[in-house]
Amino acid sequence: MVVRLAESLRPMVTSAVLAALALVLPVAFHAVGLGSKFLPMLLPLLLNAFLVPWRWAVQTGAIVPWISALATGMPPLYPPVAAVMSAECAVMAAVAALIYQRGGRGVWAALIPAILAGRLTSFGATFLLARLFGLPAALTSVARLLEGLPGVALQLAVVPLVLRALAARRSILLERTEP
Repeated sequence: MVVRLAESLRPMVTSAVLAALALVLPVAFHAVGLGSKFLPMLLPLLLNAFLVPWRWAVQTGAIVPWISALATGMPPLYPPVAAVMSAECAVMAAVAALIYQRGGRGVWAALIPAILAGRLTSFGATFLLARLFGLPAALTSVARLLEGLPGVALQLAVVPLVLRALAARRSILLERTEP
């Protein structure tokens, strides 16, 4: 019973902490003028996909943009940037978690397809919404992709470093607890 409780609490707590970070980071980035170019919300949500079961990662990724939109106004509900980000985060989390956890692949083998899938989702949703709103769809979609390139670079740099640090910390903790 205790083991089952710990197994269900760990992903819940991990997802909650990373969701909170995904809510705070965009505010901090905007406060110093870095704005959305670094995709600050996506960074903790992507990291979450490597640490919790895929269902937790997808649900957290899908809901956090909506919570942020309601709490801070970022991303905006209209135009529906929150909806685009919700889809992008959910797809990115699903791809990363399924490749990394179920596929038994390494961090890079999961990280790169996850980022690509997320960006393609963003591109496609932006394209469709731009057409719906009568905007130049190709230009709007490409601009959204290009704007996020610094964020992609940040994800590629930070996620492997954080995962390596967490793995090292875990091995140190295991060494301390072994008899």
